Amino acid sequence: MNTEYWYVFFACIAVDVVPLPLPPAFVVMVYLQIHYNLNVWMVISIGVAGSVLGRYILTLYIPKIAHRLFNPAKNEDVQFLGRKLKEKGWKSQLAILSYSLLPLPTTPLFIAGGMAKMKPYLIIPAFMIGKFTSDAVAVFMGKYAAENASSVIDGIISVKSAIGLVFGILLLFAFLFIDWRSWVQEKKFRINFKIWK
Repeated sequence: MNTEYWYVFFACIAVDVVPLPLPPAFVVMVYLQIHYNLNVWMVISIGVAGSVLGRYILTLYIPKIAHRLFNPAKNEDVQFLGRKLKEKGWKSQLAILSYSLLPLPTTPLFIAGGMAKMKPYLIIPAFMIGKFTSDAVAVFMGKYAAENASSVIDGIISVKSAIGLVFGILLLFAFLFIDWRSWVQEKKFRINFKIWK
């Protein structure tokens, strides 16, 4: 395998292993595919593999640091949400798949799953299908735009990245500061900013 494909793999791990809503990995894939003129299907396959590995690692280490970052009430709140996701069965898989099909950061989804100590196999299969599909569309669109009008690609990537980043940050804040137990059990919307230790 050429060195450039390793760049794709490790770059996708890097953007998906951190618990921050960074721009989606497809942005990295599009850039590297165009810059090095790589095979599109190889970029998609290797990039998705890197993303899946990054998200898997995130689900493993986030429970270990969550108790240091968040107070016990917030951790219990998230674990409750995770138990609810587990109870839903195929409905939660459909929700994960649907969300993964969107060109948005999946960071909040994996932070929630990791903090709730969900088994990665409950999240990753649906994520992998959605990620492969959405990234394939994005990379092919990027390739088409680069081949037909190089100026278009900058606009597409920056607008999508900005929207994805803002939406990801909003989801992360909603995930952290909404009292999900009150919402699910009592149907009461509450915000709690006292979540840090």
